[in-house]
Amino acid sequence: MGIEIIRRCKGGKPDVRKVLIRIMFAMATWLSWAQPNQLSHLTVAATSQAPDIVSVSLPGDIVLGGLFPVHEKGEGSSPCGPKVYNRGVQRLEAMLYAIDRVNNDSNLLPGITLGVHILDTCSRDTYALNQSLVFVRASLNNLDTSVFECADGFSPQLRKNSSSGPVFGVIGGSYSSVSLQVANLLRLFHIPQISPASTAKTLSDKSRFDLFARTVPPDTFQSVALVDIIKNFNWSYVSTIHSEGSYGEYGIEAFHKEATERNVCIAVAEKVPSAADDKIFDSIINKLQKKPNARAVVLFTRAEDARRILQAAKRANLLQPFHWIASDGWGKQQKLLEGLEEIAEGAITVELQSEIIEDFDRYMMQLTPRSNKRNPWFAEYWEDTFNCVLSLKPNAKPAEAHKFSQDQNVEKNLCDEAFRLSEKVGYEQESKTQFVVDAVYAFAHALHNLYNDLCTQNDQNIGHQKHVHSESVWYRKPVISHSQACPDMASYDGKDFYNNYLLNVSFVGTVNFISITYIIDLAGSEVKFDRQGDGLARYDILNYQRLDNSSGYQYKVVGKWFNNLELNLDTVVWNREKDIPTSACSLPCEAGMIKKQQGDTCCWICDSCETYEYVYDEFTCRDCGPGFWPYPDKLSCFALNIQYMRWNTLFALVPLAIAVLGITMTIVVIVLFARNHDTPLVRASGRELSYTLLFGILVCYCNTFALIAMPTICSCVLQRFGIGVGFSIIYSALLTKTNRISRIFHSASKSAQRLKYISPQSQVVITTSLIAIQVLITMIWMIVEPPGTRFYYPDRTEVILKCKIQDMSFLFSQLYNMVLITICTVYAIKTRKIPENFNESKFIGFTMYTTCIIWLAFIPIYFGTGNSYEIQITTLCISISLSASVALVCLYSPKVYILVFHPDKNVRKLTMNSTVYRRSATNAAGAHGGPTSSGYNRTPIGGSVSGVGVCPTGTEYGAAAGTATLPSSSARNMTSTYNGSSSTADLALDQTRTVDVHRKSEDCSAMPGTNLESDCGISIVDTPSIHNDD
Repeated sequence: MGIEIIRRCKGGKPDVRKVLIRIMFAMATWLSWAQPNQLSHLTVAATSQAPDIVSVSLPGDIVLGGLFPVHEKGEGSSPCGPKVYNRGVQRLEAMLYAIDRVNNDSNLLPGITLGVHILDTCSRDTYALNQSLVFVRASLNNLDTSVFECADGFSPQLRKNSSSGPVFGVIGGSYSSVSLQVANLLRLFHIPQISPASTAKTLSDKSRFDLFARTVPPDTFQSVALVDIIKNFNWSYVSTIHSEGSYGEYGIEAFHKEATERNVCIAVAEKVPSAADDKIFDSIINKLQKKPNARAVVLFTRAEDARRILQAAKRANLLQPFHWIASDGWGKQQKLLEGLEEIAEGAITVELQSEIIEDFDRYMMQLTPRSNKRNPWFAEYWEDTFNCVLSLKPNAKPAEAHKFSQDQNVEKNLCDEAFRLSEKVGYEQESKTQFVVDAVYAFAHALHNLYNDLCTQNDQNIGHQKHVHSESVWYRKPVISHSQACPDMASYDGKDFYNNYLLNVSFVGTVNFISITYIIDLAGSEVKFDRQGDGLARYDILNYQRLDNSSGYQYKVVGKWFNNLELNLDTVVWNREKDIPTSACSLPCEAGMIKKQQGDTCCWICDSCETYEYVYDEFTCRDCGPGFWPYPDKLSCFALNIQYMRWNTLFALVPLAIAVLGITMTIVVIVLFARNHDTPLVRASGRELSYTLLFGILVCYCNTFALIAMPTICSCVLQRFGIGVGFSIIYSALLTKTNRISRIFHSASKSAQRLKYISPQSQVVITTSLIAIQVLITMIWMIVEPPGTRFYYPDRTEVILKCKIQDMSFLFSQLYNMVLITICTVYAIKTRKIPENFNESKFIGFTMYTTCIIWLAFIPIYFGTGNSYEIQITTLCISISLSASVALVCLYSPKVYILVFHPDKNVRKLTMNSTVYRRSATNAAGAHGGPTSSGYNRTPIGGSVSGVGVCPTGTEYGAAAGTATLPSSSARNMTSTYNGSSSTADLALDQTRTVDVHRKSEDCSAMPGTNLESDCGISIVDTPSIHNDD
């Protein structure tokens, strides 16, 4: 068999060498195919053209080849199985049906007959490759040898077999693995190919498969559709099973890529080997069961593999069914699910959108084994459909048919001649039928345009100019003379035909500058090829459901996919479940929780964010930051309300009430003193220092308002100045007073000389100087630590607006006041034993003792309540007010009492019992009694005591009665009357000098509660009654 060149030739044209090389390749391939062990597996021949090959062969002017899986894949070394594949037979008949319609159409290829040469691929890629060599051999058989010239000048003679003619193009194969092998071979011989079912993405690569086209889209779109379905059900964890071969492997690869990009995880990914047995399928189901959370299983398998998977699932007796999501390999085949309906219930399958061609159903229903002799496999299909056996198979010897019947169908009945295909016997138009018909019509329309360009022009040159093409390297013989096809059609190069006509015909529309064919097929759908030769991506989404009130099942269209998914969830039913089942490794985390992955990317445990954190992404919590708090859903944060002391809170009302009361009392005292400004009591109190002290008390009370007010720069400045300066005013005045008293009493015993800096003016200057020190300290503090506000966060839920004052710096600023308090307290202790008439020093002492207690209590409370700004501010306000109140009450309440309730005592003369002090002269000790340890003799006297004293102010004083006796060491007696100028009179007394001083008092008054020491500087001793000269 084959081609043999009898004589050694020399190419007469430039491409002869190329032709010879390809012929040698074809011969070598043919020899490997034609080995006896290969030929022994072939079925009995059905045509006279090739006795050793079963095929469908119809002559024609132009022949189209066909490759269809008529038989299932064989086991072991056998390429073909004994069982016929119903889908393959239907596709074969669809091609014959389309060829008949084209040949009967007077408007399409008029006068030109299309022939066919159809072979069985047995669903195996290697076998399909061997079968396709028949098309190559048929083309070589029809080479025009006249274009070759041998060395001796004669044309070569070819020894060849009879053939149906050169194959102009091929329709098939069905499986992608078959198309990959066949396309690689046919491209070498410039034979165009259109597949009605191969969907592998690789076939779109024009650098490898430049003569391949298909009426179906690549699996890339189907994979996207499957992921869309999964996402629509909110599934995130699925298992996958795919068949070995390009269809399953390329399809599942595209699915995995799309699923990963869209956060769908793969629990188990299993491959079905091409020669798998039941153990392998059982093992696959066991692996699926080990991932019980992945209840959705995606099948990218051939139909036979899908059936065996379902059988294995049925054998496993699953307690919890899987939910199958299947590609178009399963599609909408009813026969695939016979006996497996319950296990397949609820399955979601994807099928290429196709319309039912009703005329094809009529064509199939009128076929019988007797009427359909052109299809050698139709008898097997008939027996399989009706489960019977024919008495005599067409194209087979009676003995062989009887033997076949006896060996394989002993339990089957003879087929009734009245049998016809119908829905009652399970006939259903195969889903790829439309695409087979579309493929035939695509060739027919392309050939029709080629015919119009080459054969209907008066001037042949014009026809050749319409599409630039190269001369065919095959130089086919001209067609038979009675055909309407011109010679140029037969010799037209297949590659140019593919590019110029099959993909770019004259009635093509242009979309986005991509040329496509546009044909309205028999089903009423448009047929388009893009520049990769792929068809439109349109899918039906099917759901396998039990019929209502019936035990039957059906596929129901529940959605469509054309660039995006349209799915009616209400019409979807599930196996043993009413609601959409869950297929997730881990359930979604609740609000405020994040995922912590474990193992698979879709498996995690949920962990709560901290209360102050929000969910930044599904794996990360982030801190809202100081002053912010997450919303309840933890998706974002909001700003916390800023807290500061409010006027209407109890913490503010209590100190405010105390401050208002204190301010009122202070103002009342100031008013009383102002109204009694020139009275003896007010004069004797030292008006300048009294008003200064009252002002300091008022400032302390007013500090409460600055402390409670909303912190601003202004209020913060007032706080710094108010607290420090307010206290310094009070304690500077008190220090000046206590210092004056102490100096007068301790100096009078040593000398009669007048003391310095005890006048009212001097006292005011001293007080002001002491206050200025605190003002300077405060100003330095504000330079070092500028005033302002800050946010304080005692915990994550609070934001407190405070003045920018550090606790330690505040304490440091009060050190000076603490020093003043300490010194005042020391002086108060030193002057605690002065006469009762000078009891103001005792009140000052009591004030200082109480102040020390308040401050000792305040400091730990203040620093210990730093986390509670309300308690801290309230404590500070009350402590300041208490300190002011102690000074106000202790120092001014006796005076206010006299001014308000006993104004009659506010006079210059007052008779009272008194205690006096005597100091004996060192040279006359014991003259009036023994000295005490201090040098003084204390002698109580009764009756009327009157006397005069010398006021340091140099003004006349005469309200109090008393005698000042100087020691003998003074050398003289002085009696002075001050009337704006000093005068002295000496009186000689025995061993004792007595000084009587008469003076109008501006600042001194012997009233209860008046300190003569502090205001007059008088030392008093026992004497006989001395009367006031006034």
